[in-house]
Amino acid sequence: MGDKVLKIGTVHQCNCCLGSKTLHPLVSVIDLSKADLSPHTDIKFDFYTILLSECKCEAYVYGHQYYDFSDGTLICLAPGESISMKEKNKRFPSKGWILAFHPDLICGTPLGLNIDNYTFFSYQPEEALHISLREKQIILEFMDKIKQELERCIDRHSKKIVSKYIELLLDYCVRFYERQFITRNEVNKKIIKQFDKIINNHFETKPVPAVDVLSNEYCANVLHLSPEYFNDLLKHETGKSFKEYIEFKRFEIAKDWLLNTDKTVNQITQELGFQNPQYFSRLFKKVTGCSPNDFRVPN
Repeated sequence: MGDKVLKIGTVHQCNCCLGSKTLHPLVSVIDLSKADLSPHTDIKFDFYTILLSECKCEAYVYGHQYYDFSDGTLICLAPGESISMKEKNKRFPSKGWILAFHPDLICGTPLGLNIDNYTFFSYQPEEALHISLREKQIILEFMDKIKQELERCIDRHSKKIVSKYIELLLDYCVRFYERQFITRNEVNKKIIKQFDKIINNHFETKPVPAVDVLSNEYCANVLHLSPEYFNDLLKHETGKSFKEYIEFKRFEIAKDWLLNTDKTVNQITQELGFQNPQYFSRLFKKVTGCSPNDFRVPN
């Protein structure tokens, strides 16, 4: 028997599957305690989905750790993404809420222009947000405001008001994810150390390594993280983007080799993947204030 996949193409179809009324064709707030969903191994949504699970006993399958809050789990999915129920005895939450909204709802709005900035829509379900009681109350307050607006008759203000509520909710999610990065500080430091090892091994074990191989996608995959989550974690912990951090590490390795090895500037240029010695020397002086040779033999 093949895997059962539930493909939900529209907000109205989502309402039908989860036992909720359609108050607006492009957006809905759904109470999961009233849903009667037959078991599936995957559920795929063709619209933005914010799933708030209040089932504490199931939080661990979405990456919950002992240092996380336990009052709710928030999973954000971009259109076309799915939740897999195949692993770790996952079940669709029996208590919680879904905010479903179609891209057409936010088309032409400030949220529509900035939706890609909310990178957590591309996180893996195992990188979910684990929220405190106060954070859950704030999320539920916004869902209630959206629900109240949907219960009014649709008019020319509906789209603008609902999209603003969603945008505010997402801004709070950004704040809550940043708080989670803080509470996960120790484990995040370990991830950065693992990343440093990947970089060091790459440059130390390959005669002429290609810098392009060290992509965000490649490193995130080695660390068992989504590229978006890894990039946000790196930015939070170091203040640098992936590309900026790689450049920083390349110069740190270059400085180490200049001081502790007899590698020539030409060798260092080649082995660290810089264009040519002149380009490397120019960049090195810009970063350190002196040329590679002057750095090697300080006054």
